[in-house]
Amino acid sequence: MNEHYLRNVIEAALLAAGRPVAPAELIQLFDENARPAAEQMRAAIDALAADYAGRGIELKETASGVRIQVRRELAAEVSRLWPERPARYSRALLETLALIAYRQPITRGEIEAVRGVAVNPNIVKTLLERNWVRVVGHRDVPGRPEVLGTTRDFLDYFGLKSLDELPPLSELRAVGDINLQLDLQGDAAPKGEDDAAPAAGAESAAADEEEDEGDELSAEGGDSHELVAGPRERGD
Repeated sequence: MNEHYLRNVIEAALLAAGRPVAPAELIQLFDENARPAAEQMRAAIDALAADYAGRGIELKETASGVRIQVRRELAAEVSRLWPERPARYSRALLETLALIAYRQPITRGEIEAVRGVAVNPNIVKTLLERNWVRVVGHRDVPGRPEVLGTTRDFLDYFGLKSLDELPPLSELRAVGDINLQLDLQGDAAPKGEDDAAPAAGAESAAADEEEDEGDELSAEGGDSHELVAGPRERGD
């Protein structure tokens, strides 16, 4: 198969799809008697990614496949195409999501033990509704609390192929203003929902949580921080 034609089909399909597309799905776009081998598809994807080097768009591989997206360093300029303000996420939501991502599987009680404040139910509800987080099981302790973990959609949104690509904690804190008190890498013993004990800085965390109550997706206020990620979703 002509390599130039193969790259053109891949490029057109990714632009039309507007979502990550798995290489196996791209292979199915071709007639059965003319389908490229997996090695050919891989080589064509790599060649197309190289073609985009130094341009305003890039080929990005995520957990669900390959997509074409605006380069992150140009996101601020491109976002001016949409006059509405993008969704901004509170510090409490970011801290909760970071704890789930870096210490999963984790219960709400364990999150509360680290943050030193009760988890706002609206925050967990928002993470579940956006399908960034899911219930992956129940802890075998009294009350059998739900255990939370991240999803494939979480990886896709943040442009990750796997959890191994999560940024260093120092970078995450700088981007999201994550509370430096959080012990995201600590080895806390499993706790039930009723076992959470206040951690250091609980009064400060409680104040943040009060500000976030019912406002976890607010675009107003100085304590909210835009979540830096992949292409922004419109209509949220």
